[in-house]
Amino acid sequence: MSVLLGYWNIRGLGQPIRFLLEYTGIKYTEKRYNYGPAPDYNKEEWLKEKYSLGLDFPNLPYLIDGDVKLTQTPAILVYLARKTNLLGTNDIEMRRADLVYARCADYRAVMGAYVYNPEWETESCREEFVKKTRTAMDELSTFLGENPWFAGNNITYADFMLYEVISRIRYFDDKLLPGNLKAYLTRFEGLPSIAKYMKSDGFIKCPMYSMNVKFGRE
Repeated sequence: MSVLLGYWNIRGLGQPIRFLLEYTGIKYTEKRYNYGPAPDYNKEEWLKEKYSLGLDFPNLPYLIDGDVKLTQTPAILVYLARKTNLLGTNDIEMRRADLVYARCADYRAVMGAYVYNPEWETESCREEFVKKTRTAMDELSTFLGENPWFAGNNITYADFMLYEVISRIRYFDDKLLPGNLKAYLTRFEGLPSIAKYMKSDGFIKCPMYSMNVKFGRE
């Protein structure tokens, strides 16, 4: 029996979950919701189902695995990681995974605030974004060090979110990425199951955000 993943037909918060499912080989199907046409991009396709799925906190993404019904990306990733031994192989890896995931989530929120800002394309907004991004990427680079993965020698659930966020910075300007972060992206993309997925019709290259956001549209 496959699990069901529901999310918008974009990368967004659903992409790290897709990556983890593909990496682990968990059988899954997707319900991809489409936005309405421009300029409003209404959410009617999702809203008409939102309160009929038995979700405790109705939202996207959601995961349904038999009797288990979850929303919130961190909860879904941890649930899947617990099933597939991707929480970390020891206490040190678990602590590092939890810590770096939380730091990444903080930065992701900052990035979202900028790309959704109506003034995103102004020079002052871009300069502020670059400054904060450079600080965040340098911190992540130092934390990663010479490790292959952010928790250490073994990949964990945190890497699936970190790859997605760091790859968006590469899309914006790869000069903001220290060398070990560039190598990290290449390493992740070289995982056999990930490489196969990224070449498939099911992989979404763009859009990265909601349809009303210009960043990551193509």
